[in-house]
Amino acid sequence: MKIRRHDESGITTAEYAVGTAAGAGFAGLLYTLLTGTFGNQMLERLFDHVMGLLGIG
Repeated sequence: MKIRRHDESGITTAEYAVGTAAGAGFAGLLYTLLTGTFGNQMLERLFDHVMGLLGIG
C-alpha cells in the first residue's frame, strides 16, 4: 500500500510571509516607542547608567 503525501511546497513561503509580517510589526512598535517621550526617557536613563558604570558620569 502506497501512502500519499500532500504537496507542502507552499508552506515555507507562508512561513516566511508570517515571519516577515511579524518582524515588520515589531519594528513598527519599536519605532513608535523609541521615537516618543517614553523612548527618549528610556535611552537617557540607559545612557546615564552606562556612563555611571564607566565612571564618566
